[in-house]
Amino acid sequence: MDELKLYTWIAVGGTFGLYFLIAWWARAGSTSEFYAAGGGITPLQNGMAIGADWMSAASFISMAGLIAFLGYGGSVFLMGWTGGYVLLALCLAPYMRKHGKFTVPEFIGDRFYSRTARIVAVVCLIIASLTYIIGQMKGVGVAFSRFLEVEYDTGLYIGMFVVFVYTTLGGMKGITYTQIAQYVVLITAYTIPAIFISLQLTGNPIPQLGLGSTLSDGSGVYLLDKLDMVVTDLGFKEYTTANMSGYTEMIAYTLSLMIGTAGLPHVIMRFFTVPSVKAARQSAGYALVFIALLYTVAPAVGAMARFNLMNTIEPAAGQNLEYAERPQWFKDWEKTGLLKFEDKNGDGKVQYTADKTTNEMVKVDQDIMVLANPAIANLPNWVIALVAAGGLAAALSTAAGLLLAISSAISHDLMKGVLVPDMSEKNELLASRIVMTLSIIVAGYLGLNPPGFAAGTVALAFGLAASSIFPALMMGIFSKKMNSKAAIAGMCAGIGVTMLYVFQHKGIMFYAPSAFLGDMEPNWFFGISPNAFGSVGALVNFTVAFIVLKATGPAPQVIQDLVTNFRTPHGGISAAHDH
Repeated sequence: MDELKLYTWIAVGGTFGLYFLIAWWARAGSTSEFYAAGGGITPLQNGMAIGADWMSAASFISMAGLIAFLGYGGSVFLMGWTGGYVLLALCLAPYMRKHGKFTVPEFIGDRFYSRTARIVAVVCLIIASLTYIIGQMKGVGVAFSRFLEVEYDTGLYIGMFVVFVYTTLGGMKGITYTQIAQYVVLITAYTIPAIFISLQLTGNPIPQLGLGSTLSDGSGVYLLDKLDMVVTDLGFKEYTTANMSGYTEMIAYTLSLMIGTAGLPHVIMRFFTVPSVKAARQSAGYALVFIALLYTVAPAVGAMARFNLMNTIEPAAGQNLEYAERPQWFKDWEKTGLLKFEDKNGDGKVQYTADKTTNEMVKVDQDIMVLANPAIANLPNWVIALVAAGGLAAALSTAAGLLLAISSAISHDLMKGVLVPDMSEKNELLASRIVMTLSIIVAGYLGLNPPGFAAGTVALAFGLAASSIFPALMMGIFSKKMNSKAAIAGMCAGIGVTMLYVFQHKGIMFYAPSAFLGDMEPNWFFGISPNAFGSVGALVNFTVAFIVLKATGPAPQVIQDLVTNFRTPHGGISAAHDH
């Protein structure tokens, strides 16, 4: 076994062993512990757990890869996800925590005094969460296939088993403590290579500052200026000014990510694990700090990865890399199928250009950039192994949170809340674990057949949450008169129009041959891509809800009083509770 493989097995095996130990130590013995960790998590602990839950495979693996290829246009992910978190922390989480229930559908069912509203919320939650999980599962498969040199499918099965052990054992209690460990692993794995590469390229050990510094080769040229020169020479868009597909698309994409973020049930659930509303607000502040530690480094990681990649393929102007002399990392990623070279002119050299007719790098998967970056920069093997463990920690932490959101929606909201109200706590706990197991199997199947790259799939999930759950929560908290019929009509209209738009471009249930309009820009509504359509879906949701409200009259006075109560700063409920 070579040194890198040995280090990788130690890093990945060691972290997995830690997760298993934590799961056994923190196993859940009651539904309160399974759904809300017994409400006994401190704000600091919850802040770290939110950070891990939040920073998924899309944040760790995909986001910097997107920034690497989109340049300035990739900033929509940073702005959307960070802005959405602030929106969630300020406008939703404290009020929902004060109401004191376990799940998002339960809150919607109570606020809109309707079983139907609760069931619709469950359906919306499952659709958004399953779409989100695809991205995490792809992240697990990509990381395993490359670093442990197993098949993508085998890597996915290993990841499914690991998640199965610690989610079914511990529920929210086990997941919380596991996510604290995963946050430490992923932030260490993300920042250490970034520090090394920033030092290498600019002489500055702080990546955030290195991004705006001059190169350390003594030329006095700024890193971003040099990168602009390199990419434009090969026909690509200028790195520092390229937007996605116009400003309408960028605004719609940012807004969709922002409000989708604020409607993500697995993150909202984390705020039910602390003992009070004050603690919920504090944990939101801590989480923002922990998230910023990675999000402020991502633009530097993306730019430096693109710079190193271009310099490897074209070491000097007009000089191309001899394919026979390609570095080891190139060969390793070729084995995974995520990097492909086709010698179109037969000269044995690698030509990488924006022109598809002459470009010989026929596939450079965006999801490999962060994982390949340390090897491209010739960093030590232990750093490369650490990145593998970090990528897996990011994917597994979010997958666990999503699976818990799905499991609690089905067992607590659908079975206990609607179908079998007299179910005992023991049976509910058993049902939760069975549903969790089935959810993992479904998530694994979707991971084996993903519709696209991790962050793109995740963007669809955010769009679905943006068009359905977020408007219902906002109207439930800030519109006392909003009634059940209006909320249900809004949710159905919002997610309906979004899914219709996504499916006609991406294929029904992402089955590509059924995409009757095709993923073509000329067919986009006002130039808005399917990934960014959640913002339009949300607008439809709000519009339909207020039209129906006008026609059907306000909510009963008792519901208006309930809203007044959870919007009042003092008093209220201190611990999450059941009916």
